[in-house]
Amino acid sequence: MSTRAIAILVAVAGVSLLAAWAIPTRRESPRLARTVDGTSLRREPGQHVVKKSPCAGYVGLTFDDSPTGNTQDLIDALRSAGLRATMFNIGQRAQNNQALVRAQLDAGLWIGNHSFTHPHLPTLPEAQVRSQLQQTQDVLQQATGAAPRLFRPPYGETNETVRYVAQQLGLTEVLWDIDSEDWAGATSAKIIEAAGYLGPGLIILMHDLPATVAAIPQIAADLAARGLCAGMISPATGRPVAPA
Repeated sequence: MSTRAIAILVAVAGVSLLAAWAIPTRRESPRLARTVDGTSLRREPGQHVVKKSPCAGYVGLTFDDSPTGNTQDLIDALRSAGLRATMFNIGQRAQNNQALVRAQLDAGLWIGNHSFTHPHLPTLPEAQVRSQLQQTQDVLQQATGAAPRLFRPPYGETNETVRYVAQQLGLTEVLWDIDSEDWAGATSAKIIEAAGYLGPGLIILMHDLPATVAAIPQIAADLAARGLCAGMISPATGRPVAPA
């Protein structure tokens, strides 16, 4: 082979090698996972997880009168649906079933004060209102290790005295914008319909009743479809915000 032919072959091989180097390698698409508060996790190969929120707004899912015989079913339903909620516990019930209060905390739910015996607080003198709230604070702190910062008066009934006592105990009063009426026997379909009125910053009242537990998967799906996420109730404002 002549010297010129050898030179041509070397040149061709070099061009081929450069072309191979220039071909971009295919990069695996980042995988997405979803957290319990509705945010997504974007993982780049070889990198740490980066949190990226798709939420158009946060809503407050709240449940009154726990713990009951249905509380564990509710906890399981919320966990399976990837939702978090605020549980307003009755002190007397919590005292008799602290394990279910701790189960709420372990599931990432927020714990609130709902009085000790669920009375009509505005009809009571200040000393009794204080006793109702303080006893519940003590029981829930014993069960969870921390005193609640949120309070919902039974039946949503409040007055200046109730608000004053709550404030003195470091509690923010939380009412609601939407009543699911599950307490009145609403069906799962009606509860789902009520939750459909939730929008950014709004709070819904529910209870750990069988029809409500059955409605949780569809409530979760509907919220996700509208870009809404379950938030925590801020002690500063009494409104749902991004979980801390």
